[in-house]
Amino acid sequence: MSRHVPSPMRTRLRTLRPGRTLRHWCALPLLALSLAQPVTADTIAPQGHWKSQVLDYADRSLTGQQALSVAAVPLNGPGIEQYINADRAMSPGSIMKVVTTFAALEILGPTYHWDTNFYTDGRFQGRTLDGNLYVKFGGDPKLTIERLRTTLSELRGMGLDTITGDLVLDGEVFQLSGGVPAFQDNGNNPYAPFLVEPSAYLTNLNLLHFQVRADERGTQAWGSPNLAQVHIDNRVTAVAEGDCPSRRSFAWEPVFADNGQITVRVSGKLPEGCRTTAYFSLLPHEQYSAALIRSLLSDLGIRLQGRDRLAAAPEDARLLLKMTSPDLVSVIRDINKWSSNVMARQLLLTIGSESRQDSDTDDRVAGIRAVYQWLEEKGVNTNGMVIDNGAGLTRHGRISARQGAQILLQAWNSPFAADLMASMPLIAMDGTMARRLRNAGMDGEGRIKTGYLENVRSIAGFTRDASNTTWVVVGMVNDDPAWNGQSVLDRVLYSLHHKPPVGTTLSKAE
Repeated sequence: MSRHVPSPMRTRLRTLRPGRTLRHWCALPLLALSLAQPVTADTIAPQGHWKSQVLDYADRSLTGQQALSVAAVPLNGPGIEQYINADRAMSPGSIMKVVTTFAALEILGPTYHWDTNFYTDGRFQGRTLDGNLYVKFGGDPKLTIERLRTTLSELRGMGLDTITGDLVLDGEVFQLSGGVPAFQDNGNNPYAPFLVEPSAYLTNLNLLHFQVRADERGTQAWGSPNLAQVHIDNRVTAVAEGDCPSRRSFAWEPVFADNGQITVRVSGKLPEGCRTTAYFSLLPHEQYSAALIRSLLSDLGIRLQGRDRLAAAPEDARLLLKMTSPDLVSVIRDINKWSSNVMARQLLLTIGSESRQDSDTDDRVAGIRAVYQWLEEKGVNTNGMVIDNGAGLTRHGRISARQGAQILLQAWNSPFAADLMASMPLIAMDGTMARRLRNAGMDGEGRIKTGYLENVRSIAGFTRDASNTTWVVVGMVNDDPAWNGQSVLDRVLYSLHHKPPVGTTLSKAE
């Protein structure tokens, strides 16, 4: 693992869509506004009208106004700060990823990367490596099957077709004396991708991708990667051509045998020309990674004769292969655009491992401490804030809308503002915002991270109104149920764009 510290950036181009430059975004310097000590201004009609409309919509859509928390702060132009229950600590859901990714950019640096190294204690004899193959993991959140295949293919290029020893996995990059907190109360599928936990042994997000396709021959089912421990019992029947059914039309049932084998039964009806897919996490990380590496070696025509085991690579082992991850900027784009829980949690562990003190035995705890310290050094009030796991996949995490806005104001002025903003979903265009606020005249007019848990909906990011005033906005709904929470938060974004609270001078309002 290595850490790269970039040189300071002298200029920043903050964009929400192509063709928009810093001149469009920021006509006045920031920092005239401070959230730490709110100031109440005389209420004027536009401000009162905006806030009352939002509260009225919350009254009609939620169980009450107290279920909604909002902070909206203009960065330039005549907008007026808006706060609704903004100091209440709320469950944030996935907008907590903005805190983790922004912290990583400043603590680790945008060019930080992870190394995965392959070692041996053996010697080459013709086409045989007489010894063990060691894999020393570096905590890479995006160690994909494609990158593994490319790297392992170099062994074939070296002329190898046999490895006589064991496959040994070294996962000592992370210390986790307290384990990782489990999350088990959102849905009835314990094998769902969003529940994958972080691990030093993480590869390919620990996922199996199953597909079933129907044609004139009937149905065919397969999984990727093709692991020796996992089999498919295909009970899907082909029917005449018709509309392709939703994924919910199929039943997937993993069956675990005592010998470690897993059979995935799938049933349903599939019209010719259609396919259905599903993702599951069915194996512990170390078993999955060992099986994946063996499968890739087999595909390359390399036979690994020994067994799988966990151990540290010997100090005198020789380096065979080195695999370097994409840089941190690329990784946080995946985290925020698609709200990857496991990648965000892996990132928090990385912050912890790089910030570890001699007395530390748990990198999650060390990572949380490092993020709190970083926030406090930036002047952000962390009172009542609970980070927990860095992804927001928790019932313990808490943040207030005002705190979230404080963090985003700091992000706007960071040397890495453009990197963070580019990682956030564009309204009505991509990521988790691709299907939201379509046909609302707002395509690309905001970069908004979303959050979703049972009884929780949230947004955090930057949006622009029709007059090119840019706003920091943080909104959370904690309600039972929160079915209408998304529409309430979309209404906040819509009204900030089309009917923002403005006055003749820069003002502040509670």
